[in-house]
Amino acid sequence: SFKEQFRSVDVLMIDDVQFISGKESTQEEFFHTFNALVEDGRQVIVSADKSPTDLEGMEERLRSRLGWGMVADIHPADYELRLGILQSKAEQAQVEISDKILEFMAHRIVSNVRELEGALNRILAHAMLIGREITIESTADLLADLLRASSRQISFDVIQKRVAAHYGVRVSEMFSARRARNIARPRQIAMYLAKNLTSLSYPEIGRQFGGRDHTTVMHAVKTIENLMKSDAQLAEDVELIKSILAS
Repeated sequence: SFKEQFRSVDVLMIDDVQFISGKESTQEEFFHTFNALVEDGRQVIVSADKSPTDLEGMEERLRSRLGWGMVADIHPADYELRLGILQSKAEQAQVEISDKILEFMAHRIVSNVRELEGALNRILAHAMLIGREITIESTADLLADLLRASSRQISFDVIQKRVAAHYGVRVSEMFSARRARNIARPRQIAMYLAKNLTSLSYPEIGRQFGGRDHTTVMHAVKTIENLMKSDAQLAEDVELIKSILAS
């Protein structure tokens, strides 16, 4: 009955096949089942933590058969895929969550997709049960056990690159003397974050921005502090960048 059950399927999927390493009788049965399915034109899909050639304790004849088909090295989901998964799941749940929240989660939760979906389910449940607007702050509170805040010192270069990427400008443009708003505002935000997230002094930050005077940095920091009180969108952007930098 065991043989009939596994040799009559159209597709056989086995996860963590490395666990049968060293188990001779199990490998023997899997070997014959594998052959029977392939000879009958059925599909066999297996996963393991190593490539077939690196599986220790596995019979050579079985390793060679596992390498017959397409061997794919599957990497952890990157940021774009994590964000796409969150957007799709949120759409299916028919709960409106801002892109900023989903971006925050996609940046911060990188371990695996199950944990990412679990985090979203927690946010969705909170939204439906409590009925309050979901913010980055409330998301961070709800997912505190999942967000592993790093204790490392945030480098100035990382701040510049993150701000530039967020606003779609080049880092070199923030060094320049250009005063266009689309350049000046990201520059001021980067100065603000550098002052709040690093131990650099005003003069040191100014030197990092093309040798600007320390009073320019002081003005930028004060400007962003004031704008965050009146401009909700800018405040949300700054908090999002800050949260990502802390990850």
